Amino acid sequence: MPELPEVERGRRLAASVAEGRRVARVRCARDPIVFAGAAPAAFRRALQGRRVEAVCRWGKQLWFDLDAGPHPLFHFGMSGAFRTRGDDPLQLMSGPKVGAGEWPPRFAKIRISFDDGGELVMTDGRRLGRILLREDPRAEPPVSRLGFDPLLAMPGPRAFARMLEGRRALIKALLLDQHFAAGVGNWIADEVLYQAGIAPNRRANSLSEAEVRRLRARLARIVAKAVEVDGNNDSYPKGWLFHRRWGRQSDARSARGDPVEHMVVAGRTTAWVPAVQR
Repeated sequence: MPELPEVERGRRLAASVAEGRRVARVRCARDPIVFAGAAPAAFRRALQGRRVEAVCRWGKQLWFDLDAGPHPLFHFGMSGAFRTRGDDPLQLMSGPKVGAGEWPPRFAKIRISFDDGGELVMTDGRRLGRILLREDPRAEPPVSRLGFDPLLAMPGPRAFARMLEGRRALIKALLLDQHFAAGVGNWIADEVLYQAGIAPNRRANSLSEAEVRRLRARLARIVAKAVEVDGNNDSYPKGWLFHRRWGRQSDARSARGDPVEHMVVAGRTTAWVPAVQR
């Protein structure tokens, strides 16, 4: 599933094509699930002729700031993505392989053409993404209900510590809660807890001050690094658990040779290393 780094990659791609351009044409698939029951004509009316002032992101939510509302809001779900002509699509570890040559790409849900000839498509093979219209995306659900964005608005050390006080939730579950930390998904949560040396089934309020500091620092560092390399899996540091967490392999080992184990926490398959996570 696309997490914050992959969605930020999508935002940058969309910004390179859309920002400062005027929408010339909009084509929408007839998909009442992805468009949440809205008619394609509503999106054409909202976007046609509008200028894209900025492409914004909070957590896993993306939207266009147009020169007048309503504004389109995008969520990739499990397999959605933005595509442009001639791009090199990101291959998700847990998703199907994506072809680069076909245009328009398969499973296109919305295809936006701009006045300079550029095009942007959102694809979604599993139909778990959403494309919505909002008058004020930041002030309306779903964005208004999200927690802090670890890249854009990481709380300071004291504020972060206060956010964990009294929380009895399992720390892995809390990290996955989008009302707590927007954009953190399964692999980021596992990576953060591995590098912080914290077992995923610990209660959040059981962490020591030192553990809370490590948790915050690793969350900020891992997200920043993943965004720095544009969500490219192969560019993540070789010591990351990311490279060894997939497939529930019984013989998986960390970079230092410790066994990688798997369990279910908060309904999600969780990779962890008992030798270093307490």
